[in-house]
Amino acid sequence: MSTAGSNQLRRNSLGLIAVTFMVISAAAPLTGVAGAMPLAFMLGNGAGIPATFIFVTLVMLAFSAGYVAMSRHVTNAGAFYAYAARGLGGRSAGAVAVVALVAYNAMQFGLIGLLGGIASGVFSELGLVLPWWGWSLIAVVLVAILGYRQVDLSAKVLVVAVALEYLIVLIVDFAILGKGGDHGLALNVFDPAAMFSGSLTAAILFCLGSFIGFEATTIYAEEARDPEKTIPRATYLSVLMIGIFFVFTTWLMIVGIGADKLVPTIQGYGDPSALFFDLAGRYVGGPIPTIAGILLVSSLFAALSAFHNYIARYSYVAGREGLLPPAFGRTHADHQSPHIGSVVQTIGALIVLAIFAGVGLDPVLNMFTWISQVGTLGVLGMMTVTSLSVIVFFRNKQAGAPALSTVVLPALSGLIMAALFVYIFLHFGDLTGTTGGALGVILPALIPAAAVVGYGLSLRLERADPARFARMGENQA
Repeated sequence: MSTAGSNQLRRNSLGLIAVTFMVISAAAPLTGVAGAMPLAFMLGNGAGIPATFIFVTLVMLAFSAGYVAMSRHVTNAGAFYAYAARGLGGRSAGAVAVVALVAYNAMQFGLIGLLGGIASGVFSELGLVLPWWGWSLIAVVLVAILGYRQVDLSAKVLVVAVALEYLIVLIVDFAILGKGGDHGLALNVFDPAAMFSGSLTAAILFCLGSFIGFEATTIYAEEARDPEKTIPRATYLSVLMIGIFFVFTTWLMIVGIGADKLVPTIQGYGDPSALFFDLAGRYVGGPIPTIAGILLVSSLFAALSAFHNYIARYSYVAGREGLLPPAFGRTHADHQSPHIGSVVQTIGALIVLAIFAGVGLDPVLNMFTWISQVGTLGVLGMMTVTSLSVIVFFRNKQAGAPALSTVVLPALSGLIMAALFVYIFLHFGDLTGTTGGALGVILPALIPAAAVVGYGLSLRLERADPARFARMGENQA
């Protein structure tokens, strides 16, 4: 039975599987396989991608050690914001809150463009012809309806969508495995030498992008059943599911084409995403490539819905705790959903969609590539701050906690995240094709600008209501 008081999120509405799949949906497994991985092979280190995924999975597990340790002391839908508040104080928390809103909105806006671009191609082959922005508009409206209503409705939709994503990819994986690939199931792709070939930095960035969203397990802490157990388990489970899935799948994609032919084959496609559909047609055939195309659209829709939920909950927490206007901190009387944040996010999405469609910019090369990297940059910044927050929290308030999970691993993962943040910030134009233009400077600058705005909002709250400021990030269970 779900219970909640006035202006509270819907309690006890999400179990372990629901939380895990809502988190994995943001990582969009099929989108990663069909969209990101061909680019990772081509621009990164080619056959070294499976080994790179092993490394990145270990980094995510190192981050998770501190994240999970602190999650047992934090039950607040603000996630990164709440960690910063409890570890570093209200001012840092204010900065993180606004960075989160900017970063997750950027991911959401970019994915809206990517969905429109892919859907227009997939459905036109089935005789359903709409401009890309028409498909994007349909997705925005459907996501808005789900986000406005109860969270368990979104969870049910996302569990089905993500399960189908895994199923279609695994069908292709096991077909390649069963037929022995192009010329044998070589394991030399796991050789460290392969990992250090090509551009390791680009490879790490693409692999890291496949995990974006796993950190949101704590966003659902106030709505989860038995959060002290559910949230840690969902965090580790989501990291392992994403990591193992991509190690296994990228290895089989390589052996399916042949390591020696991998990069030349991808370069020969007009669209790199054709790699997965080529493998599906070659090793499975029949309707599988068409079904995979439809599920790729549903994969993007699942990711849109997940990020919409993140944004709505960050908005709700910021309103509840005094950073944003009080209206944001109210929940729907019937659905107990953060409906104001949901509505505002939908309006923002419609405005951005109208601008890109009206100016005639490309939904993938411009809308997705430009904006989504802002989200990646913001998430890396928040993960760096969170790692530091874990260390400070346990040093000051939880003496005697195991040093490995509360100091050593958070410090290691924090340093890696900080290095990646600096690299993306300095090379943003190279990564997005905006080198030499103002956008290459303006877009990454949105993240530090958001931090400054958030810091200012927290200072205003501190002066206006010191007692409320002192309660920032407190538990809500």
